[in-house]
Amino acid sequence: MSRIGKKPVVIPKGVSAVKTDNTLKLKGPKGELVKNFHPSLSIDVKDGEIIINRSDDSKENKALHGLTRALIQNMVLGVTKEYQKTLDIVGVGYRAELKGKNLLINIGYSHPIYFIPPDGINLQTPAPTQIIISGIDKQLVGLVAAKIRSLRSPEPYKGKGIKYSDEYIIRKAGKTAGK
Repeated sequence: MSRIGKKPVVIPKGVSAVKTDNTLKLKGPKGELVKNFHPSLSIDVKDGEIIINRSDDSKENKALHGLTRALIQNMVLGVTKEYQKTLDIVGVGYRAELKGKNLLINIGYSHPIYFIPPDGINLQTPAPTQIIISGIDKQLVGLVAAKIRSLRSPEPYKGKGIKYSDEYIIRKAGKTAGK
């Protein structure tokens, strides 16, 4: 069996799990998540734990076993505490600010960029050069962070652009003076 897949997911206090067919619904203090899973896996909710079993040992089912357990664990963590990603904006005159729920970003283009976050995502700008993205869905938080970063990826010469706060930019040497 999968080493990850055979571990049960512990449901903490304050979280309720309801399973119908191949759908798992988790409700916690931060919100509610619903996800469909592959029909070849059986999900059992009992005694404060979620247990995932697979029908056979095919290669696809072995891969889905560990994946499903990891996705359910991420859902449980999401409804108990929010996921968070921090982006830093590097560059002279580059900044971001909130206009209501929307994000206004000036990153060196001839026009400002308005970013409208999807439902379930909260944006904060504690400083003009920092964006904090938070939400209960780990996949959606990562996707929104990647979309904002892709508006102006960091360049290797001066490091200007939008980067993750824990990201290290490998710098290149610029042109050297002639002879």
